[in-house]
Amino acid sequence: MKDLMFYYKKSMRKNFALGAFNFSSLEVLKAIASAAEKTSSPAIIAVSESALEYMGENFVMANAKLVKESCKAPLFLHLDHGKSFEICKKAVDLGFDSVMIDASALPFEENVALTKKVCDYAHEKGVFVEGELGQIAGIEDNTFAKNHIFTDPQKAKEFVKMTKVDSLAVAIGTSHGAYKYKGESRLRFDILSEIEKKLPRFPLVLHGASSVSEKLVKIINENGGKIDGAKGVSEELAKMAVQMHNIAKINIDTDLRIAFTAGVRSSLKERPENFDQRTYCLNGQKMVEEVVVHKIKNLLNSEKMA
Repeated sequence: MKDLMFYYKKSMRKNFALGAFNFSSLEVLKAIASAAEKTSSPAIIAVSESALEYMGENFVMANAKLVKESCKAPLFLHLDHGKSFEICKKAVDLGFDSVMIDASALPFEENVALTKKVCDYAHEKGVFVEGELGQIAGIEDNTFAKNHIFTDPQKAKEFVKMTKVDSLAVAIGTSHGAYKYKGESRLRFDILSEIEKKLPRFPLVLHGASSVSEKLVKIINENGGKIDGAKGVSEELAKMAVQMHNIAKINIDTDLRIAFTAGVRSSLKERPENFDQRTYCLNGQKMVEEVVVHKIKNLLNSEKMA
């Protein structure tokens, strides 16, 4: 099977991005795998620190192994927003294909030192490493930042050279969570272009780019939910980052949570007497699969890239 670096390099040539789809349940994991198989697209199945703790290491590794082996499309298990050397080392030792060390809240020198330490360990085991420079505002799992700090292009070049990181998450105006903007979404493509000049053909990563579907939010609210004022990144802007820039990976988490919740709420509203979680969770799974297929075809452009 082709390794993860193969697909990162291929994305640079073919103008597509890898989708990193977060999961915290078996239903969402199955939905991601099914969507990848239906579209013949490579996909990254991502687990945050809190999701790993919630599901348990044994559950994650056993189910990821089974799904990866049975899926006809290539899947790669990834640790999302690892905050310490210890959690990244644990993921490497467990058999993850890639890890993200997110030391972006630390001063530059400390971020470099911690990221390099993770790279030195992971690379010995053949594991891909993603770092982050700059800060993305918003909240998601254990990742929180009140203020947005754009990535400094010159610092980005220094960071990659000093750490030997394999990909770099950049801050250009996206935001974590479902409440990203009050007005129109805007991305700093000028900053992204400057980063690309300093790091030509180097794989960059976009976090906090969920579009937060108005249709799915409406389904949630019409079926007993209360998600007011949710607004995401324009999918057209994110698509431009893939097609015109070096964005080789986009993380998608909030959109999957919203899809699953919409599926479960609509199922329970339609059949309030139902208490069989296999039926209402299946409806959530189907909605997640539809969202992943849509992202692969219309945002990531990774269909038939496996």
